[in-house]
Amino acid sequence: MARFNALPRETAELTLHTCCRSHAWARRVAAHRPYPNLDALLAAADEAAYDLAPADITEALMGEKQSLPPSPAGYPAAALTALVAAHSAYETRFGHPFVICLDDIAPGEALDHLLAGLRTRLGHDPLHERELAAEELRRLARGRLARLTRRETGRETGINSPYVPV
Repeated sequence: MARFNALPRETAELTLHTCCRSHAWARRVAAHRPYPNLDALLAAADEAAYDLAPADITEALMGEKQSLPPSPAGYPAAALTALVAAHSAYETRFGHPFVICLDDIAPGEALDHLLAGLRTRLGHDPLHERELAAEELRRLARGRLARLTRRETGRETGINSPYVPV
């Protein structure tokens, strides 16, 4: 936490922007440094996420747009085809990429959870789905921040969490 707190403002904002792709969120979290511990940082990150304006949420959602790797974790081609089709339908319906935090999901269950989430959320009305997407962004940011601070202290053992940004 000490290294993060000591970063120049611009560097801290760039670092935070990798956790939540809203410039307003990154500026706000960086501005409230120093943080005494991870819990304080996560609380500030949550508060900043809850206060995002609609345009900031849109910016963060659009920043999550990524292409799928050719064959993550050896999943069958049919499952990946279904995933791409569901994601395309979601983006067409809601105007932004589908985001879901899978930090608490075992890697072998991630694709099933992702597909189930897409199927369920495709049935939501746009306002409800926007609220869910904003909550998933908040959860993603929390996990990324936790991993970022663990890497800083050398306690991170994996490269990333099992979540699948789509």
